[in-house]
Amino acid sequence: MSPDPAPDPGDVVSKLDALVEPAPEAENAVLTDEARIVRWTGPLFAAFSVILLPWIIYLAESLPGRQISTHYDSAWAGFDVMLLLGVASTGYFALRRSRYLATAAAATAALLVVDAWFDVITSPRSQLPESVLLAIAVELPLAAVCAWLSYHTEQLAERRIVLLLRRRGRVGRQGPGRQ
Repeated sequence: MSPDPAPDPGDVVSKLDALVEPAPEAENAVLTDEARIVRWTGPLFAAFSVILLPWIIYLAESLPGRQISTHYDSAWAGFDVMLLLGVASTGYFALRRSRYLATAAAATAALLVVDAWFDVITSPRSQLPESVLLAIAVELPLAAVCAWLSYHTEQLAERRIVLLLRRRGRVGRQGPGRQ
């Protein structure tokens, strides 16, 4: 007997897609993307998150509590350059009312939360009050504004798509896919 043929990758992706139903929001009927990379993203990221949990536990147990880094200054300066690019791109796309605002604002929100976390965690005891104050008064509120900008921009984009489809006669009053 010959060995069983390898399963078709398309069948595997279809079976994985069937495990999780699409969200019921109206925009999913409009923004359907069947590209193979998009279909693989969900299952792969779910697997990565499962793999990441034991890795985090291992690192928490095995890494030293204190470490001297020869490139500490470069690491922080480099991170702040990324943060600068995020803040600048968020401002630029907001000024232009660009569809890229949602992505830039979401990335900037993540960078600001990470910055607040590491500022507080890596601060010497003598600088801890200033780091906490900066996180609470500046970094985390700015991250919240960026998250709101991202969400709000996505909502506006959804409304534009629905309105454009209505103008073309493709969408009923209830929303896309509910005619």
